[in-house]
Amino acid sequence: MNFTLLDWSAIIAYLGITLLMGLYFRSRSGKSVDDYFVSGRSVSWWLAGTSMVATTFAADTPLLVTGLVYRQGIAGNWIWWSFLLSGMMTVFLFARLWRRSGLLTDVQFAELRYSGKPAAFLRGFRAIYLGLLMNCLILGWVTKAMVSIVSVTLGMSEFHALLVCVLFLVPFTGFYVALGGLWGVLWTDVFQFILKMLIVIAVAYYAVHAIGGMDVMLAKLSTARASTGASNPIALFPDFSQAFTAENLWTLPIITFVVFMAVQWWAFWYPGAEPGGGGYIAQRIFSAKDEKNGLLSVLWFNVAHYAVRPWPWIITGLAVIVLHPELRLPGQNPESGYMLVLNQQLPHSLRGIAIAGFLAAFMSTVATQLNWGASYLVSDFYRRFIKQQATEAHYVAISRVATVLLVIASAIVAALLTSIKSGWEFVLELGAGTGIVYLLRWYWWRINAWSEIAAMATAMVVSLSLRVWQSLASAGSVQPVFSGSGPVIFAKSALTTTAITVVVTLVVTMLTRAENDDVLRSFYRKVRPDVRGWRPVAAMAPEVTQTRDLGRNLIAWILGCGMVYFALFGMGKLIFKEVSLGIGLLFGSVACAVLLYLDQSSRGWGAEEEGEPTPVSAMMKGMH
Repeated sequence: MNFTLLDWSAIIAYLGITLLMGLYFRSRSGKSVDDYFVSGRSVSWWLAGTSMVATTFAADTPLLVTGLVYRQGIAGNWIWWSFLLSGMMTVFLFARLWRRSGLLTDVQFAELRYSGKPAAFLRGFRAIYLGLLMNCLILGWVTKAMVSIVSVTLGMSEFHALLVCVLFLVPFTGFYVALGGLWGVLWTDVFQFILKMLIVIAVAYYAVHAIGGMDVMLAKLSTARASTGASNPIALFPDFSQAFTAENLWTLPIITFVVFMAVQWWAFWYPGAEPGGGGYIAQRIFSAKDEKNGLLSVLWFNVAHYAVRPWPWIITGLAVIVLHPELRLPGQNPESGYMLVLNQQLPHSLRGIAIAGFLAAFMSTVATQLNWGASYLVSDFYRRFIKQQATEAHYVAISRVATVLLVIASAIVAALLTSIKSGWEFVLELGAGTGIVYLLRWYWWRINAWSEIAAMATAMVVSLSLRVWQSLASAGSVQPVFSGSGPVIFAKSALTTTAITVVVTLVVTMLTRAENDDVLRSFYRKVRPDVRGWRPVAAMAPEVTQTRDLGRNLIAWILGCGMVYFALFGMGKLIFKEVSLGIGLLFGSVACAVLLYLDQSSRGWGAEEEGEPTPVSAMMKGMH
């Protein structure tokens, strides 16, 4: 791509705006660690929620979805659509509890919920494990994606593109994050999200326009399907009547789909879709003004992430099938189709803005990961274990140093990763099975620090062992543990790791002692979880009004999932000219939304349902 003065002007203008935002919020974020990492707990729901959406919209996302659609049709997106089940559970079962905890990071939860040296070890270990290892893997793969984009758009080698990213883009992002803290991240995320959405909508429009319109594209997809005997690429669900092979396009193995829908969403730790919430999702909840804003922020995130944002990517992926059939050949990478469409179909006057949009996608994710990772390293490791008594100014300064260190570490990981997919799969495998403890620790008093340690250690050991074994099998050194295609092996590995991790976690829980009574009682008083999983502890704190909201929260969870899935499918059907079915699905979404609104309004949205007061609490209220 040949860049004009207009293109460079658009890119420089974008970089200038982000830098100005970092400078603007510098004084606001530098007052304390609370201001730097959770914006003084004064953020509105729409700002926190939009920031979450912007963070998950990385530079690799449009490319990844294009590859999924090209290989497996629209149904291939269930690999991430399934995480809505986890996301909505965070909205209605965990967001209130997180906000009520008053934490600065989700890693601090270890010493709020557990006690003694195991709790301290867990907090320190998770700070390094998540803040450094996992965080740098995530930063590495999004940087790897940006390397591919820079190399294509600027016509340079991947090595030189890596230097551009490592020596300029990542440090520039780290600079404005270090200046503005979470306030700077939040407001630049809003600006970046709007820019990114305008760009992907434009790319989808011009891709379809190049084919001759939506009707022509659908007709050509139907012809391609008929000539190859493949499944329907615009089907929302996999066609299990078709056997999955490398040659049979647009289908998915049934075992893989079962793992997505029955296991992955609750069992796998994945950034932005953690079972029970966590990571930067929890950070945004902590930053919210109150419980209501915390809940609404995650609700808006799930609506925008799953129902609003996917279709421009998907439409472009379908257009790539028609425009670039050569990408089906061995050795070709369908993910590159997105950039081919951008380079060839987007008007030249918009290409500089488009690259600015990809910079926004890249930098919004990097900004959050840097701020979130630094919060772990400083608050949960440095401040907790190295220097406990220092001024707030000192900790803010160390936070900025930690941000710079993460920039350097992520650059090294990006250089070492062989592909975007390798980093993504590695993160999924390391977290397989750990979700069980992240869900139960809020609702069952018997979970202890050893439960969580066992879950993390088992998942790590089993997943790494299987990965090493499969690598040795590929080299012919040993017999493979699992046979089948890539998606089938992934599903079998995930099921095995999850099953072993869950069993080990539950056995360790029952063989080790429960947490200290004082810690359990303090947690129960502060967070007020549903009493039915905390009866022994509730008996020790009779003055606390008993909460019995699990049933209503589960109903709200079902309504929330229905609302988003109906909206997602309804918009898809309208796009593909199935008007009656599309309107019907959208009506179902509205019906779920109305029922959800009535239910939550009757409960005050953020306020927990009080349930049945204990005799002691009733007497105390009567005395007042």
